[in-house]
Amino acid sequence: MKRFLIYMGHPAHFHLFRNTISILRDQNHEVEIVIKKKDILEELLRNFGWEYTNINPKGRGDSKFEIAWSLLKRDVEFFKIAKSFKPDLMIGTSAEITHIGKLLNIPSIVVNEDDAAIVPLFAKLAYPFASAVLAPNCCDCGKWESKKIGYESYHELAYLHPNHFTPDLSIVRKYIQEEHYFILRFAKLTAHHDAGRSGINLEIAKKIIELLSPRGRVYITSERELEKELEPYRIAINPLHIHHAMAFADIYIGDSQTMAAEAAVLGTPAIRFNDFVGEIGYLEELEHRYGLTFGIRTNNVIGLFHKLNELLLDVDLKSTWMQRQNKMLAEKINLATYMADLFNDFPNRN
Repeated sequence: MKRFLIYMGHPAHFHLFRNTISILRDQNHEVEIVIKKKDILEELLRNFGWEYTNINPKGRGDSKFEIAWSLLKRDVEFFKIAKSFKPDLMIGTSAEITHIGKLLNIPSIVVNEDDAAIVPLFAKLAYPFASAVLAPNCCDCGKWESKKIGYESYHELAYLHPNHFTPDLSIVRKYIQEEHYFILRFAKLTAHHDAGRSGINLEIAKKIIELLSPRGRVYITSERELEKELEPYRIAINPLHIHHAMAFADIYIGDSQTMAAEAAVLGTPAIRFNDFVGEIGYLEELEHRYGLTFGIRTNNVIGLFHKLNELLLDVDLKSTWMQRQNKMLAEKINLATYMADLFNDFPNRN
């Protein structure tokens, strides 16, 4: 039996690790879950019935000082937990595990899918101290490439791979009755690596809704506070069920990287409108190798509506995307089982 300490800093990380945690626990390994406050992360864990320790329950501000101070406090709390739990391996998407791992001589694996150039501060804080960086083959880890353990998959295939997830229309019907509907997602875009980046503003959101409404119901899921004009479109849904809704949506439009990738691997046409377009390896691959998603920068509003109209006029849209999804799945692995095997055998297997 081994002891694993897994750190989650974002709701996406719950999905990323949940099947791997279940596999490890089924193998009688002990898994301790540590989190920090972020959006609906605690709600997801509570709904799933898992115990966890929150080392930053009040959250943090978005200034560089607040980010640095919060990291220091989390380091202290994480040190206490690691010292007591004595894990054989620490896994996560944060710098804390690498700092404490180095201090206590505990191996640490940073799991990331963003290129180092997109998250430069995180890479500088975490990668030098990590035992390894686990990332897709299409992800560029910069000068730390030698630490990378590459694999042919995406984070989203740790929980949306067909071996783990089957879209269920009966679940969708608890929330959505319409045959045709669209999902819009608005990210907060306040992380340190989001500085100077923007996405869908109120004016553009209203124009998207105006275009889509005659063709189906529009639902919005948002990390940021919604303006009162948009609030009637908010979807009230159990966070564990959002992927079922995304799978049956006609089109996804948003400024979130993660949900664009989720829609893509589910075979739902996806448009991502933000200033990261053209810079993130895994999304570039999903777009240019598989044609499952489209990225449009915010200086090209005309391009956004041109692409949206093009998709709306395609009568074979869903069948085309199903073919593209099948091609992608045939070339990618089940990340959850791969991670369980890797963590079990680390550092012998890398």
